[in-house]
Amino acid sequence: MAAWLRGTALAAGLAMIGFGVYGMLTDAYITAPLDVLVWAVGGLLLHDGLCVPLLCLVGAYLARGPVLRGWLTVTAAVTAVGLPAVLRAGDDHGNPSLLPLPYLRNWLLVLAATALVALAVGLVRRWRHGTGPVRRPAAREERPAPPEDRS
Repeated sequence: MAAWLRGTALAAGLAMIGFGVYGMLTDAYITAPLDVLVWAVGGLLLHDGLCVPLLCLVGAYLARGPVLRGWLTVTAAVTAVGLPAVLRAGDDHGNPSLLPLPYLRNWLLVLAATALVALAVGLVRRWRHGTGPVRRPAAREERPAPPEDRS
């Protein structure tokens, strides 16, 4: 079953890559497909060569547990996408509609919301495993009475 799922995922991934390459080569707006390819390879190297190893090291040495590691992964992704807008807020070059939103506030709200979700997931996991501050009572086992001593 696992081999079938892996094969299906591989086929779907290759089909999407083929569709993207076909679109890049046939789109009239893309005048330099080689530049797009260089940009894509650079992004891949930056992601797989820097971001992922750094995130794995931070997760392995600083974060205990899958919930915290998951939240750190989400935080890193949100920051990578949102940080350019946060850093350029107010830099509109005379066009007030260029970056019109309060990006710092919104970024912090997204981080807070994802932290609350991670906290809720962590609390539910603790409650289910019985390791949280409020422990569920263990099921009592019925033990047979000890044999009577008739000496």
